[in-house]
This record gives sequence, C-alpha cells and structure tokens, in this order.
Amino acid sequence: MENVSFNIDGRTCSAEKGKNLIEAAKQNGIFIPSLCHFKQQNPLGSCRVCTVKLNGRATAGCTINIDKGMDIEVNTPELLDTRKAILEMMFVEGNHFCPSCEKSGDCQMQKLGYETGIRYTRFPHLFVERFIDAKAERIVVNQNRCIKCKRCFEEIKTNDRYQVFNFLNKGNKTVVTVDYEQEAKLSESQAEYAMQICPTGSILVKGKSVSKPFGNRMFDQGIEGKTIPFNKINKNNSNGQKKRVATTSLAGCFGCHMSLLDIDLGLVDLIEVVEFNKTPLTDIKKFSKRCNIGIIEGGVSNTHNFEVLRAFRENCDILVSVGECAIWGGLPALRNTIPLEDCLNEAYLNSLTSEENESVIPNHEDIPKILDKVYSNHEIVKIDYHIPGCPPNSNHIWNVVKNILFEEELTIAYPEFKYD
Repeated sequence: MENVSFNIDGRTCSAEKGKNLIEAAKQNGIFIPSLCHFKQQNPLGSCRVCTVKLNGRATAGCTINIDKGMDIEVNTPELLDTRKAILEMMFVEGNHFCPSCEKSGDCQMQKLGYETGIRYTRFPHLFVERFIDAKAERIVVNQNRCIKCKRCFEEIKTNDRYQVFNFLNKGNKTVVTVDYEQEAKLSESQAEYAMQICPTGSILVKGKSVSKPFGNRMFDQGIEGKTIPFNKINKNNSNGQKKRVATTSLAGCFGCHMSLLDIDLGLVDLIEVVEFNKTPLTDIKKFSKRCNIGIIEGGVSNTHNFEVLRAFRENCDILVSVGECAIWGGLPALRNTIPLEDCLNEAYLNSLTSEENESVIPNHEDIPKILDKVYSNHEIVKIDYHIPGCPPNSNHIWNVVKNILFEEELTIAYPEFKYD
C-alpha cells in the first residue's frame, strides 16, 4: 500500500493510504482520544469523543480513512472544548459516581476526564433511574454507566459467532441488553474479556472484582511527568496582611475537612499566613470579617444548606467547591432518582423504630425543610473553582488555596487529580 501525505493542524504527516485516522495520527505522534474505537474493529463512530474537522467539516475521526491531501484539524481550541463537552454530557447523562465504581482507576472514560481537566460539568446531571440487569448467568450490566460505545457488540461473540449484546429501544431510551441464552455459552475468560473491553464500569462479571489498591490501578499515575491544566484565578488583591479563610460542610460526610487536616504539621506554617473565620475548624459560627476565600464541602440538600451557601457567597471574595458532593451532589444525590415523598416515607414511615407509634415524618418550624433534590453548589451560587475527589488529596486542596491567595505558580500532578 502506498504512503500518502496529509495535514493535521498544519503539520505534514504521512501514512498508508486507507489507514484509519486514529492509527495514522498515532503513527505520527498525535493522540486522538476515543472510547469506542478498537484497532481491529470496523469504525463505530458511536462515542464522538474523537470528533475532528475534515476539510472544515466536523466528523468522527475513527470513521476517516486517510487519503492524499486531506486537511484535518484535531487540537484547535474549538475541538478541544467540543470533546470536553461530549465527555461532560456522558458523565451527567449516566449516574456516574466514581468513588463507588469497581472500575475506578481503570476506567478509560475517567482517564479522559482527567486528561481534559474536567473539574465539574457545565450541564446539569439528569439523575435518571436506570435498570441494573443481573439476570444473566455471569454478567451484570449497569445501565447507569453504559455510554453505548458498541464495543461489546463487536467483540463479544460465542464460539459459534452469535452476538451476546444488542440494543433495545431507540433514542434516549436505548439500552444495551444481554441475550441470556447466548451469554450462558460464554467461557469464563470470554465473560471477563467483556468486562475488560468495556471503557467504563458498565459490564461486570459476578464474583470477579476488578478493584485494586490506589497506586496499582491503570490510570493512577498517568504518563510520567504529565500534569493537569490549572486555570489560574487572578482575583486576589495582595496587601501584605494575613489572608482570611472560611470553611463549611453542607450535605456531606465531613471527609473533605478531614483531608484539609491531613497536612498535619503544615497547619502550623499555614496559621502564620492565614486567619480562619467561620469554620468548624475553629468553631466560629458567624462571619466576623469578610474573607478572601471560602471552602465549601457538601451539596445543598435542605433550606439551611441553601442559606449557608448564600451567606458564603456574600461574605467571600472567592468560593471553592471541594469534593464530589459539593460539585454534583455525590452520595447524598443518589436520592435524586427517587421522589422525595418516597424517600421520606421509606425513612420515617416504613422503617423500623424502637419507639412504638413513633413512625412519623418530622415537621417543625425549627427543622430545615428538605429540598426536592440535592443540588450542586454551582447550581445555587457562582463558584469560582472546583476541586474534585472523594475526598481530594490534602496537598492538592492547599496548593490550590495557596495559589489563589498568594498567586503562587501551580501545576497539578496527575496522581493528585482524582474523582475518587
């Protein structure tokens, strides 16, 4: 096969005529991300994460076969933002919760989220109630995590070449189904391969955990020397005085505050340059001065959370959401797929109690009213910066805070930037 010349972002490249663009770009040292593409498969074009422009027209890169004179755009600001937006929509369309996912750290979608620097999504989470299919003999399919990439369609077949996975329904009601009869014919190794080739944690094998200790997972360390982009915030006015910091915990577990304290003796150095105001760390209940920065843990679950968050926005120059609960609702937001009335009935009316005839839903003017769902902080007020993690690394938190307060240079090491 003859070699042909083509251009990627103005750079002249060379590859065999007819070669798939993803592979041709890789051969020329250019990475194009994809979640559905496999080298040995026919182009699927289902995930659109590889969106590029061919002669000015946007299309899925994995569907392009190289020809002479092609002019391809890959890493323009517009395309980088488009691919980032597609990933964000995948996160919000499914009920992805990395801290509870068996494949966290080995998830290719999660890895692309890190590499594109997704700290929060510009789109609201849908919280659609979805079915988890555990009826098959070996395989469990969690529809919350499925991105409909079709890898399992192409790769997983019985020895007599029957397909095991397929689509059911159309449009936004489409789900991946399992042919139970054909699934029963899979060998153990074939079932495990289905789990491995899934780019998320949607396909699992019963009794086969894929969880590994942190540090031993595939995407914990990343490429040596790789850092995550940090958009510097230039809102601080240096005046030589101590900087004032406020913190609070809304609907969360207080784990992010525990992480704040994990800098240990570093706190001694910190209090030389920082003054804490309104924080459970000092038990100061009300703002006594305006603060340079407010650190918020937890989402907004009730009217009290709402009022506290509004007060922080009014009394802090910069607000930072810390942790999964603050950024999109986290564990408390798992109730968002269930009507509030059903939640209250289950918790107070249908649950066991040690007090006879005490199955009542509390209702008093002094008790904060529970909201219809758990909201992320940036749905309620403007948030200036987001630090994902459950909880985030303590050094990551304080490095970001110091960067904001003292305008220090900062690059985020890949192992520190995590969703779990």
